[in-house]
Amino acid sequence: MKRSHFSIVLALFIIAALSTTWILWLGDIVNPKPHNVKAADRMELRFFINSPEGIHLPPAGQDFVLQMIEEKFNVNLKIEYMLQGNDYNSRLAALLYANNPPDMWLEMNTDGGSKYALDELLADMTAYVSPVSMPNYFQFWVTEQELKDFQIHNRFYRAPIPYDKNSFRSYYIRADWLEKLQLNIPRTYDEYVKVLRAFTFDDPDNDGLNNTFGFTTSGNSSSLSTDWPEYVKNGLIYPAYMKNNKLIDMETDPQIGQVVDDILKVVNEGLIDPDWFLNQETEHIDKAVQGNAGIVLGDTQDFALDANPRSIQSRSRALNPNANWVPFNPFGSEPLRAGIDPGYPFVFSRMTVDLNPEKVTKIVEILDWLAGPEGFLLTHYGLEGTHYTRSGNTITLQPIDKAAQQPSLDFLKIWDFFTPEAPNVLGLQVINPELTERDKEIKLFLAQLPVKEKLGTALTPPLGIDVGAFRDKQNEFQVKMLFSDKSGRNWPQYREEIMTKYFGAQILRNFEDQIHKIRGTAR
Repeated sequence: MKRSHFSIVLALFIIAALSTTWILWLGDIVNPKPHNVKAADRMELRFFINSPEGIHLPPAGQDFVLQMIEEKFNVNLKIEYMLQGNDYNSRLAALLYANNPPDMWLEMNTDGGSKYALDELLADMTAYVSPVSMPNYFQFWVTEQELKDFQIHNRFYRAPIPYDKNSFRSYYIRADWLEKLQLNIPRTYDEYVKVLRAFTFDDPDNDGLNNTFGFTTSGNSSSLSTDWPEYVKNGLIYPAYMKNNKLIDMETDPQIGQVVDDILKVVNEGLIDPDWFLNQETEHIDKAVQGNAGIVLGDTQDFALDANPRSIQSRSRALNPNANWVPFNPFGSEPLRAGIDPGYPFVFSRMTVDLNPEKVTKIVEILDWLAGPEGFLLTHYGLEGTHYTRSGNTITLQPIDKAAQQPSLDFLKIWDFFTPEAPNVLGLQVINPELTERDKEIKLFLAQLPVKEKLGTALTPPLGIDVGAFRDKQNEFQVKMLFSDKSGRNWPQYREEIMTKYFGAQILRNFEDQIHKIRGTAR
């Protein structure tokens, strides 16, 4: 090719290239592209859930669960979490009535979301939650019948989060204090009171100070805690059960007057943490950890395990190497609770369904993934190969290397909000090398605890009746008996008022009707 021809071809090529660049540049001006297409395309979601005390999520860059969910489902997920209790419910109410609801939340009010349903703040879930859209949820955790029994006001407003059907409710006692005082673990209520006295007056921690008490709980400045053994002493089992074809509601039974009198006996004798009523949420556990009380109630399997770094045992041992919390039943073989029924539900915002129904479809995908093996393993045990190894269905946990400053996995206690610690439900066997022989003994003890027959359904109030007001008045009267009346003698008239003026009789009758319907029995 001649030089002149080559120059002409080169010039035409340069002109074409520049023209293409110009066209592309002009196109970008007319239709600019985002710097990060993936991030810009992600759906924004908001969850509001409960969390254990003192645990926080790490920064987003260190939160491998958040990263996995956001990448897998192409979302930007904001998690707001709080300790379950009054503050949680107040924060939720503030969001809802400010027209700024989360897209999904765990409903923890005493009425199970009844008022929010009546206020039209909850979405109907019919189009979203089904065996087709949530196969893991229905295959492993919740039956369609349970879902049907869980509804309120004859509408599908809520669904139960997966729950462990095993009961772990037990009292725990400082066995090292018993050993120092040469006492045995109490097996009767009278033996329990004898231990209360010894723990209060006989210096069980051997420090020469008058700074220990027998039992503690938290009244949250508002109620008579359901932790008191005096309920069981009077034949009242947590939280409700059927007897002679009638519903026994633990907190409003005619026997409550006697329960109050029995509590006042041990309180007036000085055997109980004097601040029990003012204790908030889990403050009583903190006091027990600090060595201020020797008996508390626990309701989780890992409550006192050595392998749980946040257990009452591990925290107490950090302050006193001799501390030894063991489970016991001060009533011998009597059950401490009825069998487990579905607990708190998850719900969807009606505003989200009305404005962005595709968000709820995406939330359902995420929740079902959490209910399946992959999501369960990630949110309970961490990353395969880093935090555990897997051989078939056997999961072997790897100890945290504290010397190498390996990050704690405590934050998973927030992310496991949707599923209980029940790997067997998914056909998984978990081996934890950090379980001690003591831990194994505790797990065996908890496994053989007797329970009353479960009700078989989640109890929901009648349409238009505020069960929260009923419970609030119940608590008000019980606190009055403790601190003003200083006696349970007025309980019959107080009970009559909450049963009539606050619709207690109608609420309990509705509960009872639901149970008979589920069981196919007659009144």
